[in-house]
Amino acid sequence: MKAVVYTEYGPPDVLKIEEIEKPRPDENQVLIKVQAASINAGDYRVRGGKPFLIRLAAGGVLRPKDPRLGSDVAGRVEAVGENVTQFRPGDEVFGCRNGAFAEYVCAREGALVLKPANLSFAEAAAVPVAALTALQGIRYAGGIRPGQKVLIQGASGGVGTFAVQLAKSFGAEVTAVCSTRNLDMVRSIGADHVIDYTQEDFTRNRQHYDLIFAVNGYHSLLAYKRALNPQGIYVCAGGTLPQFFQAMLLGSLMSRKGGKKMGSMGIAKVNQEDLVYLGELLEAGKIVPVIDRSYPLSEIVEAFRYVEEEHTQGKVVITVVQNNQ
Repeated sequence: MKAVVYTEYGPPDVLKIEEIEKPRPDENQVLIKVQAASINAGDYRVRGGKPFLIRLAAGGVLRPKDPRLGSDVAGRVEAVGENVTQFRPGDEVFGCRNGAFAEYVCAREGALVLKPANLSFAEAAAVPVAALTALQGIRYAGGIRPGQKVLIQGASGGVGTFAVQLAKSFGAEVTAVCSTRNLDMVRSIGADHVIDYTQEDFTRNRQHYDLIFAVNGYHSLLAYKRALNPQGIYVCAGGTLPQFFQAMLLGSLMSRKGGKKMGSMGIAKVNQEDLVYLGELLEAGKIVPVIDRSYPLSEIVEAFRYVEEEHTQGKVVITVVQNNQ
């Protein structure tokens, strides 16, 4: 089968499409014929190997231990292990598994759910990691409640577009922060208010929020704290590595004085319960994937270049089987 592999850290050009052995599911796995996958920030950060700590996550200091890439997958079940009870051949599924940029992949049963019938494979592939990050960030780390004022910084990207829609589904009043060209798009997915960060600094406009979910945070922790209501919560879900560690290490110290809470959410945890919940919202039309562009597997290098050089609207999808529905 064809699969995307990389044997050294570096720019998108290190990615190659090679013929490798088709995997076989063990007793607890599902073999999926991949229809589509999508690119996440974690994919290009691990592939690039910078900063150096990223290499530890990839399991190799000099070169990646696992040459496969991709974590979001949507496709049809081809075979199941003897202990698998939830799926059978022919089922259409989506979920998470490393090595998704390939024609076939094996995934554990608990990392998959049935694909909603109203979604194409490409749309389903845009969901897992980004939507799980958004859901766990605002629901668990942020403790979102109906009627709250919620601000999503970085609202036009993969995680941000889901965060806006999920916050609305929880009954919040949502302010989306993005660039000028994305204002209409974030309005179209439900944002009640929009702020163009090129024209206005929301940490200085004297507005206050119950929850700030920063997907691409670049302000200081003090600035975020200034924009919170007295019992407000700030959750860092992205940005540069120093910003993330600052929120993780200093946030708890800053939370000790007053009722405001500052912190980071860490990496999203793949679990079937949250995937089922997202599937229900997708089926009901309460959230919809925003797809910027789709590329065939053969253009994986160009797809990564686009993601890393442009501020994408939503997700970039890789179609493994063309014209998938």
